[in-house]
Amino acid sequence: MKIIWSLLAVERMENIFEYIQKENITAAYEMIDRIIIKVESLSDFPSRGRKIPESNSENIREVFEGEYRIIYRISSRRIFILSIRNFKQLLPDKDLK
Repeated sequence: MKIIWSLLAVERMENIFEYIQKENITAAYEMIDRIIIKVESLSDFPSRGRKIPESNSENIREVFEGEYRIIYRISSRRIFILSIRNFKQLLPDKDLK
């Protein structure tokens, strides 16, 4: 399945990198790499993530990497990466679009 990143998800990745790199730039690169690997693994097993509690949709799911939730939507041939959030943060509705 093809993976498509939303602009919001890309922005969140940049924010994650900027936040972590203030303390440790190597750790920042490693976290981004781990998130990308986790996202790429969805192309083989897109339904493995759990349905998110904030939505009743079977197609909106999440997987975790470290303390980050990777929120995505499954369609017939694509996986849309909607957002990436720290699991301690509330998930606004705009992150599900």
